[in-house]
Amino acid sequence: MKSCEKYIREVWEGKRSGLFDVLLVFLLTPLSSLYSLLMKVRESLYRGGILRSHALPKPVISVGNISVGGTGKTPMTILLARLLMAKGKRVAVLSRGYGGKGEGEVRIVSDGTNILLSSEEAGDEPFLMATSVPGLIVVTGPDRYRAGLEACQRFQPDILLLDDGFQHLRLRRDLNILLLDHRRPFGNGRTLPAGLLREPRSAMQRADLIVYTRCGTAESLPPRAGVPLCRSWHCLRGVAPLGGGPVSDFSILQGRRGVAFAGIADPESFFDSLRAEGLELAATVPLPDHCRYDGERIDSLRGMLRQSGGDYLITTEKDAVKLTHLEETVGEAYAAVLELKLEDPRILEREVEKLL
Repeated sequence: MKSCEKYIREVWEGKRSGLFDVLLVFLLTPLSSLYSLLMKVRESLYRGGILRSHALPKPVISVGNISVGGTGKTPMTILLARLLMAKGKRVAVLSRGYGGKGEGEVRIVSDGTNILLSSEEAGDEPFLMATSVPGLIVVTGPDRYRAGLEACQRFQPDILLLDDGFQHLRLRRDLNILLLDHRRPFGNGRTLPAGLLREPRSAMQRADLIVYTRCGTAESLPPRAGVPLCRSWHCLRGVAPLGGGPVSDFSILQGRRGVAFAGIADPESFFDSLRAEGLELAATVPLPDHCRYDGERIDSLRGMLRQSGGDYLITTEKDAVKLTHLEETVGEAYAAVLELKLEDPRILEREVEKLL
């Protein structure tokens, strides 16, 4: 199953150009054209007021993308939350809560004082945001307008962050931040199902700020008239024990071999980041995005650690929130701590200041 997902993603990203790959894209292109048309019609209906966008009583900043997979939405939302809270603002995050229990309901993950749901109940990303930023209010629900009303009525936030909200046109926003993976912002250029785009590239016109993620230090950004552009990097700043504890430098793992696993949209990127920090990996285990860690999966990881001769397990923060007791069953295990760094934070701060 995972190899099939990897193959499809490589086709979408334009990494495969064999005869069968080209034929597959060709056969799917009519469906992509229909999908693109439907998305354009939907956008036009909202723009024309036939479908209504609802405003909340407080400013809303949306963080999203136009492609399938990880571009850094959660790290960006965490960065924004910390920026706003450092200015003394009371912040609430609105998230769909994908993968959590009770989908369809408005649920309070964190009230700003206590975390009220587990990762299984809340979903991976909402729980990670709640645990990463003390004092942050996190509310989930498929209808982010309803979730936002609930947040405003119960917690009186100064500002709301809409996580993965670029396509959620039902909720009006005051700042629309679009994230693009600089390495492959549009994949093969096609929309689903022939490509990885959720919307046609014309949807970028809705963005008030474009943040390119995973940039190289010397790479230039393509100009875009009238829209501020910002360059950013995903940085691993260290490792923390899965059972809890302070963040340490990667040097504590030097000279030892690890087994890395990740249930995220782009696990290979995570493994490459670990190698870039000088870690020697005895094995890597890519897992489905939002995967659940049942007894069988834990046993499989334990077996992989033993068979590969690895000394420890290492995973992402998103996976780690579901594995707080893993050390008790497999031994030494770590989470790699990720943060997003902006080349020029003032670009983002100027846009945010307009709302405060």
